[in-house]
Amino acid sequence: MTQWNSTASAAARNLGRNSIFCGLTALLPLIVGPITAGYRGFVPQLGWLLMLVFCVIVLALAIHLLFDALLFRLAASHETETAGLAAVDDLLSRMRLRKPDGTPSGLERRIAGSRRIIWRQRFALAICLVIFAILVLDATDGQPLC
Repeated sequence: MTQWNSTASAAARNLGRNSIFCGLTALLPLIVGPITAGYRGFVPQLGWLLMLVFCVIVLALAIHLLFDALLFRLAASHETETAGLAAVDDLLSRMRLRKPDGTPSGLERRIAGSRRIIWRQRFALAICLVIFAILVLDATDGQPLC
């Protein structure tokens, strides 16, 4: 396995792990929320709606990152970097997700783009968890749930 193959495979593995971890973490408040909803009227509707919006954003970005991980796996399955990235560009153009470019971007630039998406996902997840913590503290008036 060449250097670029291992880099693409590692990027795919990291993207997959991150998207699954953040996606499951975003689902946690949605699972725990209804359980605690009966405790002292845990109902600020705007807060729930806002938390739901950020959870959906995190899940949408998780799906995007899983798709990126599959694209990096496709690229890593080819012999050369040029052939792998050309296969990815060809797939994206056939799916009509990207117009064919004259100069395809390199592997490092594509990994950097995926990292920007990861940071957006983590930011949305942090907002979601902060809103959930505020809702729990508001519902319990600062008292422990137990």
